[in-house]
Amino acid sequence: MPVHFAHGDRTKVIDNDQKELLIQELLDRHHQPEKILVIPPDITRLPSNAGQLTQILYQNWHQRSRSSERKFDILPAIGTHSPMTPEQIETMFGSMEEATFYDHDWRNGLQKMGQVPAEVVHELSKGKLKYDILVEINQRIVQGDYDLVLSIGQVVPHEVVGMANGFKNVLVGTGGSEMINKSHFLGAVDGIEQMLGRTDTSVRNMFNYAHQNYLKQIGIVYLMTVMGLNNSGQTVMRGLYAGDDKDSFEEAANLSRQINFNLLDKPLERTVVYLDPIEFKSTWLGNKAIYRTRMAMADKGELVIIAPGLKEFGEDAEIDRLIRKYGYLGTETTLDQVKRNEELQSNLSAAAHLIHGTSESRFTITYATQHLSRSEVESVGYQWADLAESVSKYDPENLTDGYQTNFFYISNPAQGLWALKSQFEDFGHCENQ
Repeated sequence: MPVHFAHGDRTKVIDNDQKELLIQELLDRHHQPEKILVIPPDITRLPSNAGQLTQILYQNWHQRSRSSERKFDILPAIGTHSPMTPEQIETMFGSMEEATFYDHDWRNGLQKMGQVPAEVVHELSKGKLKYDILVEINQRIVQGDYDLVLSIGQVVPHEVVGMANGFKNVLVGTGGSEMINKSHFLGAVDGIEQMLGRTDTSVRNMFNYAHQNYLKQIGIVYLMTVMGLNNSGQTVMRGLYAGDDKDSFEEAANLSRQINFNLLDKPLERTVVYLDPIEFKSTWLGNKAIYRTRMAMADKGELVIIAPGLKEFGEDAEIDRLIRKYGYLGTETTLDQVKRNEELQSNLSAAAHLIHGTSESRFTITYATQHLSRSEVESVGYQWADLAESVSKYDPENLTDGYQTNFFYISNPAQGLWALKSQFEDFGHCENQ
């Protein structure tokens, strides 16, 4: 099936009326489905606009559907994240009385689809790794008897795969432990600087293989947003794409590069990043402040992360324990720990996270927290600062994104990538910033 629709431009704003029309078009092309499964992200990706799109989809379905067997199910693509609370669901999706929410469990309730052979992984990793990767997804997607399975999410630079969303939303967001662990480790071994902002990556190509051989038969449709800031600093939708193949994802990624890339002329000596407490309660998520800025940071620079909602390291209890035990100590140390410790070998996504969440001793990383103590933060390899003191020094309420008098400010690291122009000379059209 070709791309259903592709709407987007770096200066475009897709307003609510246009979203309504595009959702209606999508439903018309699928003959007004009565039984729908939606796979959106969770509240950690609130700016994706997936919540509003799900609401619009629901309202159209609710008004048009007449079947006594109709159903509107929602399976948030949480991956290893904590299940959504009722409060988070209300915040993100609003009221949908007939909708049923289901929790994904990355260790249970999975349907085996096949595997990516070790030979393929070996080729994609240029000889660095050689292991099979089991392809499993939530069994509801396969066994739920739906007329339409719709994956919704945002295309934006991503540290593990290069550019987020597309097939990743299903393979990882509703996937099993082996896919999550081994895909993350594949990305970490290849190196974050070789991944970020690109679509021709080892992990993306592995996802493409898994889709082509195992997921394509399901007929999942992918609805993908591209979000950006307007002149007032508000997040707006610049692009909306729908399709069931990689072409629609590539189109969305091309627009994201124009909008979400912040390419700078010189390295940043001091960067201050704010983490919204609604979205970020762990370093597992909050370390986007590191991932998305490290390519812009100067050697011996300073990264300050203001994190009022930070309460833990891992979203998962076991991963939290592993982070506390091993810490963020750099690639060489972490790879050595993987070789010597079976518990890391069994949790490669945690090992990958430990690699990603370090500056490799190039610049300092300071977390300003109120829930995590100084000793906790310092025990994993970061510096600590008092939250109240940091907010008085760098008040998010009075700052706008970009250069300040003596530092660079970022209000939401999840919405972009900050790097040097010289690092992306092969993307001549990336002119943002």
